[in-house]
Amino acid sequence: MNEKVYPMTIEGKEKIENELEELKTVKRKEVVERIKIARGFGDLSENSEYESAKDEQAFIEGRISTLEKMLQNAEIIDSSKIVAGIVSIGRSVKFIEIPDGEEEEYSIVGKAEADPFAGKISNESPIARALNGKRAGDEVVIETPGGEMKVKITDVY
Repeated sequence: MNEKVYPMTIEGKEKIENELEELKTVKRKEVVERIKIARGFGDLSENSEYESAKDEQAFIEGRISTLEKMLQNAEIIDSSKIVAGIVSIGRSVKFIEIPDGEEEEYSIVGKAEADPFAGKISNESPIARALNGKRAGDEVVIETPGGEMKVKITDVY
């Protein structure tokens, strides 16, 4: 069975490694302590603190498993092999929306490190897929869940 590959930058890999370390060394211990304290409150069947701590423990263990899988199947994007001036994973792109001229800027990253609020969009997103392989000066129609958007690429770096 083929495992899903997680393309990511070196910075993205480091961020995931740091989160994993935090979960394993700090958060895991904190939730175990919360469970221990909640057990002292008596009847576990009606103990909301205990249930909450157990739910958090399940979330943490699931997240640890997910992050470990991502790191095991990580494919680091070699910036030296990325063609200059062409939109691709590991590059940043600026474009203006047509006709209103609103400028937007994104870094194209792997799904594992996507953070739209920080200007990092997944290479699997509609915007990144539409812009992939294009150059500055190209006009592109992007199909988004909110409708069609026409843009002109102003810079790729």
